Amino acid sequence: MKRILINRELCQGCRNCQLACMAEHTEAKSVLMLDLEDPANQARNFVEADLDGRPVPLLCRHCDDPACATACMSGALRKNPDTGLVEHDRVKCAGCWMCVMSCPYGLIRPDQLAGRTAVKCDFCVTRPMPRCVEACPTGAITLIELESKGRLTKAGLPGQSLAREVEM
Repeated sequence: MKRILINRELCQGCRNCQLACMAEHTEAKSVLMLDLEDPANQARNFVEADLDGRPVPLLCRHCDDPACATACMSGALRKNPDTGLVEHDRVKCAGCWMCVMSCPYGLIRPDQLAGRTAVKCDFCVTRPMPRCVEACPTGAITLIELESKGRLTKAGLPGQSLAREVEM
């Protein structure tokens, strides 16, 4: 089961991950062609400052027991038992925003352009590696393989945790 690993100690707040995410979800797939003024270009991940002012990359944590999927009345959000990812079906999405309200991390947002669907990290499932991982110049965002669902052992580097375990 692939998971994104965040090493907070390495994040410099450059936001390359955000730009790469935005570009990946456009037709051109190019950062050079990205129009930052266009509301259709929305990142599914974010870099925010923690309580000490240090940058922290944030993206859907693909929770083991996702509150967003439980709250979704239309069935647009579901936990894929094979991949462990929380998947979003834009066609089924009713735009009720129950997922937005129920995500404890605030990582699901209303689509700024369509206005009736939610936007969340899709783990770039059509790619071998999420674009944010490829774009991170410091290695703060990496992809790892877990044998099963659950927490990463604490044997990693200081400040390192699965994306779903990053605390603000």
